[in-house]
Amino acid sequence: MNYNTYHIFFRNLANPLKIKIITELKTKSLTVTELTNKIKEEQSKVSHALANLRFCNLVISETKGKQRVYSLNKDTILPILKIIDNHKGIYCKGGCNAK
Repeated sequence: MNYNTYHIFFRNLANPLKIKIITELKTKSLTVTELTNKIKEEQSKVSHALANLRFCNLVISETKGKQRVYSLNKDTILPILKIIDNHKGIYCKGGCNAK
């Protein structure tokens, strides 16, 4: 069992900036500039976070003209997010806030 793989994967999902990016990309593909404007973060921070997400293939990119358009890995990440949403709906009705 490779614990390091799990650590890297869940570390990406535990980062607030990366979660903001993932949440925005759930509904549509966006450029770095569009993401920066939507989540109100510095472009360098968003670009760095996207690079990490791309490295683990959580996010994929496509070049369109001079811009790179980012989207979620629909084969793996979207199903994982649906499982999380279902879990929350069933098991976290009283709230799953960390205390």
